[in-house]
Amino acid sequence: MLETLTQKYQQIQKLHNYSYKRYFHDVVDFNDKMVGILGSRGVGKTTFILQYLQSLDIPQSKKLYFSADSILLSNQSLYEIADAFSKVGGQILAIDEIHKYKNFEHELKEIYDFLDIQIIFSGSSALQLEHKKADLSRRAVLYRLHGLSFREFLELKLGRTFESYGLETILENHLNIAYALTSEIKPFEYFREYLQSGYFPYYFENPNSYGMKLEETVNTVIESDLPIIFNIEAQNIQKLKQLIAMICGSKPYELNITNLSKKIGINRTTLYQYIHYLTMGNLLYALKAKSKGDTIFTKPSKLYLNNPNLSFYYCQSNEIGTVREQFFINMIRVHHDLSYPAKGDFMVDEQYSFEIGGKNKSFKQLEGVSHAYVVADDIESGFGNKIPLWLFGFLY
Repeated sequence: MLETLTQKYQQIQKLHNYSYKRYFHDVVDFNDKMVGILGSRGVGKTTFILQYLQSLDIPQSKKLYFSADSILLSNQSLYEIADAFSKVGGQILAIDEIHKYKNFEHELKEIYDFLDIQIIFSGSSALQLEHKKADLSRRAVLYRLHGLSFREFLELKLGRTFESYGLETILENHLNIAYALTSEIKPFEYFREYLQSGYFPYYFENPNSYGMKLEETVNTVIESDLPIIFNIEAQNIQKLKQLIAMICGSKPYELNITNLSKKIGINRTTLYQYIHYLTMGNLLYALKAKSKGDTIFTKPSKLYLNNPNLSFYYCQSNEIGTVREQFFINMIRVHHDLSYPAKGDFMVDEQYSFEIGGKNKSFKQLEGVSHAYVVADDIESGFGNKIPLWLFGFLY
């Protein structure tokens, strides 16, 4: 078994000759014994793990990668493979798509407790280890990989390197940063392309088939990943698709839970559960007011598709105002908390208020609010507390 898995790992390494390194390489601390990488399907988890293994200065025989859905695992358990690998001097075992292996949490717990080996695993963004009986949350350190930032998209598109900036740096020094960047590039030459097609790295494999792959990604999450994790019965899968279609057809601020549940044909409790499932699966994003708490039965103040690309490819039409807000959410949430404020569109870290709009957006909705900023599309540079939307694409 080990020989076959090793040969397959070597074949995979040759096929994944991907040199570009994401922001994530500066985020994950691999000093822990068990590290979990969670994220959307197609976001780059496998590539990240293979790149990390390749970067290690240890013999090839001491590291091993395989996918938990491999047919090779049909006759052996994860623990048996890890035990055999450890006995021949193996040091690092990487397991992809862990959520597809039944009762994986119990076997990972056994590996952690009884074997002297490091485990790296990847899984769906919907994975919730703290709810598992094996209580892996006390053993595994979890990191969430997000889609490409606008900065990363530009680096891949242009073959150049650009610096990322912290939120406070952008708020305080956006004029100088925008001036320096626009001296090198014309952001709007690429920004619309990014909003439409630039969130997932596989865009650069073949831009012409991106829309088809994106739709396949959504369908696989709904039809395979979520049913496995949340035990969703087959007859209810279509309800999840209906919910996404309904969100496509409405603006975030028009969310009506009662009407939504009637149109889909489910009760409010089930609707809240489905919103939770799709949010955990990175297909929806639920914005809630901070004071309302964070249970799955808390009504979202706004409900969005997870990223702008979904609005362009999965919906029959898209609203530019919604797309702008989706972009802002995607860029901010990687390192910051968002909530729905009394005034404005977003509150960040319970400190900064933001209103998102076009180039003529004013501060009217933010009147009397401290630490308030207008984030405007269609401007290369801003002034004072008015900041160009595209610049938030350089947060990571």
